[in-house]
Amino acid sequence: MSLDRIRSSSARADSPLTAAILAGRWIRDAAVDDEHGKRWLANPDPRGGSAVSPEPWSLYSGAAGIVLFFLELAEVSGHEAYLEDARAGARRLAATWREQDDLSLYHGLTGTMVALMEAGWALDESAFEVEARAIADLIVERGAGASWSRDPAQRGEGGIILGLLRAAAHFGVPAYERAAVEAGLRIARLPVPGHVFGDCADLPVDAVTPGFLAGTAGTAFLLARLYGVAGDERFLFAARSGAAFVREVCAVGDGGAVVPHHVPHARGLHYLGFCSGSAGVARMFYELYRVAGDPGDLDWVERLARGIVGSGVPGRRTEGYWNVACQCCGTAGLIELFVGLWAATGREEHLEYARRLATDLIGRATDHDGRGYRWYQAYRRLRPEEVTADTGYMVGASGVGAALLHLDAAGQADRPRRVILLPDNPFPAIPVPASAL
Repeated sequence: MSLDRIRSSSARADSPLTAAILAGRWIRDAAVDDEHGKRWLANPDPRGGSAVSPEPWSLYSGAAGIVLFFLELAEVSGHEAYLEDARAGARRLAATWREQDDLSLYHGLTGTMVALMEAGWALDESAFEVEARAIADLIVERGAGASWSRDPAQRGEGGIILGLLRAAAHFGVPAYERAAVEAGLRIARLPVPGHVFGDCADLPVDAVTPGFLAGTAGTAFLLARLYGVAGDERFLFAARSGAAFVREVCAVGDGGAVVPHHVPHARGLHYLGFCSGSAGVARMFYELYRVAGDPGDLDWVERLARGIVGSGVPGRRTEGYWNVACQCCGTAGLIELFVGLWAATGREEHLEYARRLATDLIGRATDHDGRGYRWYQAYRRLRPEEVTADTGYMVGASGVGAALLHLDAAGQADRPRRVILLPDNPFPAIPVPASAL
């Protein structure tokens, strides 16, 4: 019997941990071994396609994110096989990262670096940390006197800077922090940081995006993080400028707030997820509160949370919360927000809502062939006919599984454990309110 088969394949998972283990079973079935180690098919269904372009190494949809998931699953389950999966995936990343050219956090080398740092620490494998440091050195070298990306948002320059800050803290190398701060000052000089005109697929050329992954909120988050690191008031001023713009364009009512996907054209289209909606924008306001201590920023986090709850999800589908389950724009990203909010504030209603979201998410899982849990979804809102199930972190089962593991950790305040959070997640890495520790 497989170590994953903790109950019959016909039984529905009734806990976040069980569902995460069943997701792990399906992902393990998608593994491909070669001379370098292990990678995973984006979609192992016969004749199945992936929701995104092939990125076998990436944090977004490839091996880097899956390695992080298996590290967490091994920690909570105690099964060595998951550690071996993570080790084999990290070994392949360490052997092949020089074949990549993209430097970004979610789609390139910065995400690979994060995965190798976490794997090196968890597995006590210095070789992985050596390769992670080599990536950090390469990033600094390529950024000397120039930008890494024309895009200041999290999907471009911002994500790279956050990765360098993580590497600086992990390795204790001041040069990484200096490079991050220097790049951040370039972004801080933008009129309203984070505006990118006409650089998003399917948007009008004059659209402005206030969201997180490709918009103002994510860049303001970065600048707030840099203020917390460097104490330079220029970062705080620029972060406040971005936050003011986001507040101005939000729709506020009944104690809650929602974020337009882009302005001026789509003020009535309110995504709720991480990439372009409330779950991501709330991270920006919480980071501002964390580094500057203004209660008004925490109030905006709560407003955005109330906006999500007030929308009627998960029982109700809206235009900005469609048939999508993943970390990027779906239910898993909302679970991350409400688990983080509970850990930050101790307010029980946040944890209860995260559990409601998880119940809905687990109920939408598919295991028609006994191979484990996966989530079929229409990743692209504008293409509802394209329904796929992926293994990756931001777009598929490993990220869904990670969110469920974080909820499982939050439900066990008597046995607190560290969870792996990405560099753009500002909430406590031990998801338990400080008063409970």
